[in-house]
Amino acid sequence: MAVKERVGMVVSDKMNKTVVVAVENRSPHPKYQKIVVRTKRYKVHDEQNECKEGDRVRIRETRPLSRTKRWTIAEILGHASES
Repeated sequence: MAVKERVGMVVSDKMNKTVVVAVENRSPHPKYQKIVVRTKRYKVHDEQNECKEGDRVRIRETRPLSRTKRWTIAEILGHASES
């Protein structure tokens, strides 16, 4: 079975060992073909508390870690100061 991965932006790092990552999905509207942007927010496990707000990260699906947390940080693609 393939492991699900997403790339998104850290929008909150206020919790301990958890960050909120917003993932944008851009797809054309079925009838009008205008590009529609949908955003989904995931609670993501960050064991070392190394992600900061504004970082671009790759997240990977994992077993349930809490009631709402089912994703973990795979890698940090870019820090907020670099962007």
